[in-house]
Amino acid sequence: MSKFNRMTIVAAAEVAADFNSHSDMEVMEVQWGIDGRCNVSSKSARVASWAKLACDEELTVMTENGRVSLDRALVETAITAPEALRDSVAWNRLVAGLRFDGFEVMETETSVTSRFSWDGEATKKVLTLVRMLPKDIPGLDFREAENEVVALLDRGGFAVAKGHLKQAVSAFQRGEWSSANGELRNFFESYLNEIAVALGYVGGGDSKAKRDFLGDNVQPPFLLADYNEWNANNQKPQYVQGLMSRMHPHGGHPGLSEEEDATFRLQITLITARLFLRRFSQRKAV
Repeated sequence: MSKFNRMTIVAAAEVAADFNSHSDMEVMEVQWGIDGRCNVSSKSARVASWAKLACDEELTVMTENGRVSLDRALVETAITAPEALRDSVAWNRLVAGLRFDGFEVMETETSVTSRFSWDGEATKKVLTLVRMLPKDIPGLDFREAENEVVALLDRGGFAVAKGHLKQAVSAFQRGEWSSANGELRNFFESYLNEIAVALGYVGGGDSKAKRDFLGDNVQPPFLLADYNEWNANNQKPQYVQGLMSRMHPHGGHPGLSEEEDATFRLQITLITARLFLRRFSQRKAV
């Protein structure tokens, strides 16, 4: 399975094409061993061919960093884009896709030796790909998390929550951070509401009443006081209400970009949803 989702791969191919000529792209195809397999009628056709090969075939190719998968080669090529191109639609989709895949594009300084001996060494800034989280810890693949969450939503019949999640992920992939955040709030609130109704909640009331039902009225409790997920005393720490509050901040905060905040919200929302939806599925199966 590719480390990168299809949106990331397509965006990487588009960015690479933005700063390489047809001749440059042809040379890369020869280096990668895919010459003769790509539609060369236009740049967009070439981009589509590159992306299709990277998505559909497990190809390894030679690069400056050794043999890597073709999708990795496309991403590594794309992040060498000139600074002037790092505000394009394709670049923004690439960065959003990489974040969803668990990668960050980081600017680092590296030493370079001047061609002239009297200049000594100099430094230049380069972009590198960095994992946001350790790769060996189970449960941190957010694409996998999203797939399981969607399956659990379908199993529970939680159509409203599924719709909010779909809108949140789509907005995130487009780089529309505020819209993504709003839909994630709706998703978090909605699946807890739907779980409450499925477990017997009757009547009106707001979402807080449904969360209280899950923590106190349904037996055995769905939200666990022993884990500080819920507590009848609102003054005590409780995870669910704390996360709900975190999803409703007021204004921006110094040092935290919209992208970073939206990525955090997506990650913690998916992990939390997987925990609670698994619990609901197991409970209904008993």
